[in-house]
Amino acid sequence: MNIENTQSQMRKGVLEYCILSIIRRGEAYPGDIIDEMKSAGLQLLEGTLYPLLNRLKNAEILTYRWVESTSGPPRKYFRLTEKGTEFYTLLETTWQELTTGVATVTRQDQHPSSEQII
Repeated sequence: MNIENTQSQMRKGVLEYCILSIIRRGEAYPGDIIDEMKSAGLQLLEGTLYPLLNRLKNAEILTYRWVESTSGPPRKYFRLTEKGTEFYTLLETTWQELTTGVATVTRQDQHPSSEQII
């Protein structure tokens, strides 16, 4: 079994939630999203981020505005729509349920002793 593939799939599963968590705090430029993810120890490539942002925009989860830049072309700043805020709330609930469930299942001190088995 290829551990790298499994690790990649686990990361992809939480990527959208992490990106939306960053944008939820305020408008975000893709470069800033990448930097924040990297500083958290989560690698994110532009080739992964831009298609995801575009898909979320097409689903009306995100919107963007252009901002002129003094050091290059205009920049897109993304923010959540009302639909995006509702979607984020559902993701947040799901994340809390998952983390609680995974912590419960993987907690080593939760293994029943032979005396507790009925």
